[in-house]
Amino acid sequence: MQDTFTIGIEEEYLLVDLDSLELAAAPDALMDACTTELQDQVSPEFLQCQIEIGTKVCETVAEAREDLRNLRSCIAREAKKHNLAPIAVSCHPFSDWKDQQFTDKDRYSQLERELEGVARRMLISGMHVHVGIDENPRRIDLMPQLAYFLPHLLALSASSPFWQGDDTGLASYRLSVFDNMPRTGLPPVFASWGEYERTTGTLIDMGVIEDTTKIWWDLRPSDHYPTLETRICDVQPRMEHALALAALTQALTRMLIRLRDRNLRWREYDRFLISENRWRAQRYGITEGLIDFGERRIRPFDELLNELITLLAEDAEALCCLDEIASLRDIVKTGTSSTRQRAVYRADGPQAVVRHLIEEFHADL
Repeated sequence: MQDTFTIGIEEEYLLVDLDSLELAAAPDALMDACTTELQDQVSPEFLQCQIEIGTKVCETVAEAREDLRNLRSCIAREAKKHNLAPIAVSCHPFSDWKDQQFTDKDRYSQLERELEGVARRMLISGMHVHVGIDENPRRIDLMPQLAYFLPHLLALSASSPFWQGDDTGLASYRLSVFDNMPRTGLPPVFASWGEYERTTGTLIDMGVIEDTTKIWWDLRPSDHYPTLETRICDVQPRMEHALALAALTQALTRMLIRLRDRNLRWREYDRFLISENRWRAQRYGITEGLIDFGERRIRPFDELLNELITLLAEDAEALCCLDEIASLRDIVKTGTSSTRQRAVYRADGPQAVVRHLIEEFHADL
């Protein structure tokens, strides 16, 4: 195999006031302190109550762990100086999007002008995982195969059951908000890198978008790096869960390249069918299973995960992430963040959910 399968993790956090537990804007002093320590690994996000981080290019999940721990620790430490705390959750349990302010940045101002009310509702945070694939044709070839597993990643990552104080009934309400944006959802299938460039280039040439960073599919070739970028996951309150999902993404990518090198490939299914599993993951998380299109039946998620762990054993061993992938069984056993949040909400109410999320952010630091 030529590819190194390096990984990079991007996460978006929400900032909450430690007294009211409502969302709060990041003071300039907080951003300045984080930038001084973390340099370009930290940046403001679309809303002033958000902050984004990105790991360096990492060879292994163990390397990513050290970098991610440093990033999370710095933001938690500096936020506390301003009576704030970060939470790694895709929707705040009760704060209202209408009360939030936009970050004063050209890109975000342009986004608000272009999308109006759709942009103003974007009080959501996600987790993106980059996996290094050196050649553009391979990146395009892998996309429709890796897309099959996007619902699995979403189901395991679900962390957004609440919206403005209401239980939405969904495990990942974040996608319901994000899918109102243009150029989102499952990626199209392209026959070649040239077709991808011609298709996306049509919008660029007409000035509709300036580059492919304005294409927000669940899976896309990165505009800046030689990577495939999965964007389907809700952000994870617990760092170790984020690393386990990154390990799964890395191993899945290696497995598909391994099949390709043996003149094999994962069967490609119509986007209509994958979309049904995407909806099931969005609605239920891991509680109601996903459709196995080969067997033509809905299978419990624990069965699917065990099968996947066996399938990826060779790749996980080569990538030194066997333990992280095996730890995904803990999510199936104890529930996703959405499940945990609902349990806290039923017992103690919405503010207790925020305190729970603060505790989970700090648990692995």
